[in-house]
Amino acid sequence: MKHFLPNMNDELLVKYLLGEASSQEVKEVVAWIQHSAANKKYFHDFELIWQQSKVIQLSTKVDEDAAWERFQQKIREGYKPTPVVPMIRKFHFSVIAAAILLTVTAFTVVYLALFTTPATVELAATDTIIRDTLPDHSVVTLNKNSRITYAEARAGSKLRKVKLEGEAFFNVAPDKSRPFIVEVDSVSVRVVGTSFNVRKTTAYTEIIVESGVVQVSGNQHQVTLTKGEIIRIPSNGQLPAKKHVDDQLHNYYRTKEFVCDNTPLWKLVEVLNEAYKSNIVIVNEALKQYPLTTTFHNEPLENILGIIHETFNIQIEKKGDSILLR
Repeated sequence: MKHFLPNMNDELLVKYLLGEASSQEVKEVVAWIQHSAANKKYFHDFELIWQQSKVIQLSTKVDEDAAWERFQQKIREGYKPTPVVPMIRKFHFSVIAAAILLTVTAFTVVYLALFTTPATVELAATDTIIRDTLPDHSVVTLNKNSRITYAEARAGSKLRKVKLEGEAFFNVAPDKSRPFIVEVDSVSVRVVGTSFNVRKTTAYTEIIVESGVVQVSGNQHQVTLTKGEIIRIPSNGQLPAKKHVDDQLHNYYRTKEFVCDNTPLWKLVEVLNEAYKSNIVIVNEALKQYPLTTTFHNEPLENILGIIHETFNIQIEKKGDSILLR
């Protein structure tokens, strides 16, 4: 994904801190550090850990030298070493070096896990629909003017959590040990491996399950949805009764199709207004419940309105920025 921070080799950072990096490598490190605030923070933490490791190494070396001096003193006092003593010292130093490395590595892991904040990644769609793969291999499709944010994954993380604004379809990679959670204001959607659509408007949050099982939480209440079920939660967070999905209009931004199956006209108009950024108004209240069964395959709005006109024999009038159905 293009949205993640560029990778940096820790060995190159070590060369940079030791002053052994070439001029080109120095330029690469400096450019990487200045690329983002997250990179600057990572380098600062890395440099701090590096300084700590030098302190550990210095302290250990002093102890080794003192031990070696005591060993030499014994020789001067008449102690007769066997030929294997140098190998013992060499082995001792190897163990010490390995211990230092393990200590520094453990310190690094613990420090980064406990005392640093993971960078936040944002995936946003403006005027076009985008589809992308998340670090856990789940696939998300973002509708126009929608976005998700999440923290960069870390080893040992027990949850996969994203925050949504707008509308998105999630095809979640199965992982029973790490539930996938979508947060939309006060509503939380929790799954393990499934596919579902989440839509947030100013009036409600809508969840439709395409496969698997989804657990929806709000205002300390929970409801479980299965394939083909929908729930539309008002802005107050109260969970209403779930229903069965009676059409596939919610998929329009992924499939480029408007599938109507005995769908009331008002519902199709609502989706058309969203998809085409139009302002279609049903003036005649009686028309709102007119059922329509057909499929529009990525057609211009004018063609769709023409079919509606022919099907129901209704008048369509353009008035300013509005399209009136009478």
